[in-house]
Amino acid sequence: MNTLDAVLATHAAERPEKVALVCDGRHLTYGAIAAESDRWARALRASGLAPGARVGYLGKESEHYYVLLYACAKSGVVLVPVNWRLTPPEVDHILRDSESALVFVEEEFTGVAGKVQADLPTLRTIVPLDGADPVGAVLPEWVSAGSERAEQPEQWTATPDTPVVQLYTSGTTGFPKGVVLAHRSFFAVRDALAESGEDWIDWRPDDVSLICVPGSHIGGLWWATQGFNAGITNVALRVFAGKEAVALVRELGVTVTCVVPAMLLMLLAEPETDRTDFATLRKVVYGGSPISESLLRRCMEVMECEFAQIYGLTETGNTAVCLPPAAHERGGDLLRAAGRPYPGFAVRIVDGQGRQLPPGEVGEVCIRTPGHMVGYWRRPEATERTLVDGWIHTGDAGYTSEEGYLFIHDRIKDMIIRAGENIYPAEIENALSAHPDIVDVAVIGVPDPRWGEAVHAFVQLRPGQRVPARALRSFLRDRLADYKIPSRFEFIDRVPRNASGKILRRTLRDERWSAQDRQVN
Repeated sequence: MNTLDAVLATHAAERPEKVALVCDGRHLTYGAIAAESDRWARALRASGLAPGARVGYLGKESEHYYVLLYACAKSGVVLVPVNWRLTPPEVDHILRDSESALVFVEEEFTGVAGKVQADLPTLRTIVPLDGADPVGAVLPEWVSAGSERAEQPEQWTATPDTPVVQLYTSGTTGFPKGVVLAHRSFFAVRDALAESGEDWIDWRPDDVSLICVPGSHIGGLWWATQGFNAGITNVALRVFAGKEAVALVRELGVTVTCVVPAMLLMLLAEPETDRTDFATLRKVVYGGSPISESLLRRCMEVMECEFAQIYGLTETGNTAVCLPPAAHERGGDLLRAAGRPYPGFAVRIVDGQGRQLPPGEVGEVCIRTPGHMVGYWRRPEATERTLVDGWIHTGDAGYTSEEGYLFIHDRIKDMIIRAGENIYPAEIENALSAHPDIVDVAVIGVPDPRWGEAVHAFVQLRPGQRVPARALRSFLRDRLADYKIPSRFEFIDRVPRNASGKILRRTLRDERWSAQDRQVN
């Protein structure tokens, strides 16, 4: 059966001594992950968590994260990963909205968790993942006590449609929404490619996969589960750093990896890095934000391996469109395409009235995929707007070619993508508006050669006031994650708005994107 726990059980039975995960020099076999996740699953049930309950994870990449993922799959509990870079108010929103009763926290983030717990009655228990801390139970004690109290757990059987993960993605209102994903989201692409015989993204028994994108993002979690589902060895970076990533590729013989374009740039920027450092790589999968043609060509020249681009959303269960290696070999205009849908998947372009547009005409990109979300957590109206008759309305604008390739042209929802991180202007505008000297503010993304896009804030101050940019950054430091804080502030006399009060972002964007031949970078 296509569920995460069932596939792990198969690997544990057939290859128990195979190394499943390497993290920070520590090795876990498939047998060890299966056994430890069994103990954690019993402890979750002993904690009074019924199937469908939510538990959080606040930490960097580690073996604990993946053990918890499989424990949740085995017990029917839904895992809520929390980006460790978020501030206490942002963490509070996710744990409060999800009604997580328990959260697993790495030691350096227990202070954040403690602040949140003090004002969050639904959060009963904090389990530190390393060391001991007075805010909650110590992990070994929690697991041992729970396992003893639930020696004979009730039988739980997941199905492909059972929810297993709830990932939070920012909305245009500035309040992140919980995207509920079922087990099927992590098998849809694999099954589609296997049934069609395509090798756009493939796995071999001796592959070693490098996990670069954090598991709090759908791209990182999806990539990791693909490696585990294939029964290969996976290497997790605690936090991505170009130097460490290059060293791991060279020392551990990494053959496949998935990255965002900004990571590729950092890999190539490492001093004295050349083709020999990437000699074992056979395929690089990239996505999360558009890539410049010049960077892609440099990577293809230096790394000398296959490249596959993926496009999708958290709501589509990650990738639904792929630019396969063969298209990269053809080159030309195809290097600017996002790709084409996987076999059995579909893309269509619609106008404002929902009518399908012919090839070459720009409209909203809609995707039909068997990996699509169950829905937004407790937001039925938002779900109905996004998931319509089986089609995910992405909010991205694009067009298709006669051959069926998708080209992303613009973003309908104003989202900024900085190094693969999704950032919504409304959230930043809300935070800046709390400053006593700011009258009005507008935020857009502008081209950035390193990160793809940079956050640019237009600020209208009260008459006679002068506030330096560094003071505004300091003001935001405790209100927003660091990657959301604008790198550029521009002080203007008036923020342009239309008659109904909506910010005229197009007016602000045009001047700064006029030199670009597409409105994403």
